[in-house]
Amino acid sequence: MIGAVAGDIIGSIYEWSPTKNYNFELFNRKSCFTDDTVLTIATAEALLGKGTEANRKDFSRAYMKWGRKYPHAGYGGRFREWLRYGDPSIVIDSFGNGSAMRVSPVAWVSDDIDIVLKLAQESAAITHSHPEGIKGAQAVAAAIYMARYGENKESIRLNLERMFGYDLSRKIIDIKATYTFNVTCQGSVPEAIIAFLEANSYEDAVRLAVSLGGDTDTQACMAGSMAEAVWPVPQEIKERSQRILTQELYQIINEFEKKH
Repeated sequence: MIGAVAGDIIGSIYEWSPTKNYNFELFNRKSCFTDDTVLTIATAEALLGKGTEANRKDFSRAYMKWGRKYPHAGYGGRFREWLRYGDPSIVIDSFGNGSAMRVSPVAWVSDDIDIVLKLAQESAAITHSHPEGIKGAQAVAAAIYMARYGENKESIRLNLERMFGYDLSRKIIDIKATYTFNVTCQGSVPEAIIAFLEANSYEDAVRLAVSLGGDTDTQACMAGSMAEAVWPVPQEIKERSQRILTQELYQIINEFEKKH
C-alpha cells in the first residue's frame, strides 16, 4: 500500500502544473496526500474488516466514512455529489480513474485471481459502475496480482492485453509527446501500466508516470502500486511519505501490511 500512497504524494505537486521532465523534484513543501490515498486507505479498511468476503456495501460504507473525514482531498465532481447524498446505496456509473486509483489493496488479500477480480469489481461498482470503470480497477489489481507471483513483464503485458483489450505495446517516450491530462480509466490506466512495465525500479515507475504530464497523482499512485509488487519502495520515500500522512491513515497502512 505504501507504494500507492507514496506515488500519490509524489505526483500531487504536479497535478495542476504537469511536467514532462523525468528528473523532477520528488518532494517539496507542497507535497500532500490526496483522494487517491484516502480512498486506498478506505479500501484497505473494508478488507481488514471483511477480508475476501468484502462486498460493495462494505466498500461503500468505507468510502463514505473516509471521504467525509477528509472532504477536501480533491475528489472528482461526481464522487463529491455521492458524498453529499449521504446514501451509500446510490450507484454512479462513472468511468473516471477513481476506481483504479483506490483498488490496489484487493490484490494482496487472496491467492485466487478470480477473487481479486471480483473484489476489484465490488470496490469499483458503487461509484464507477460503467464497464470502463470496472475494467480499469480490475486491470490494476490483476497487474499487481501477477507481479506478486513473479510473472515477467512480457507475460503481464500479454495477459492484460488479452483480459482487458488495452494496447500496452506503446512506449512512454512516444505517448509523452502528445499526452495530456485525462481522468478517464481508458485514457490513463493503460499509460500507468506501461510506466510500470517499462520501469526498472519503484522510483523509475513513478517518475515515468508523472513525466507523462497527465493526471500525475493518480497515475503515479497506480504505477507505484504495481511497482511495489516487484521492487522495494526506497526507505527515504517511505519515511517522507509517512511524515505527510495523518496518524489514523498511517495506522491503517500499518495494520494492512502486517496482515497481508
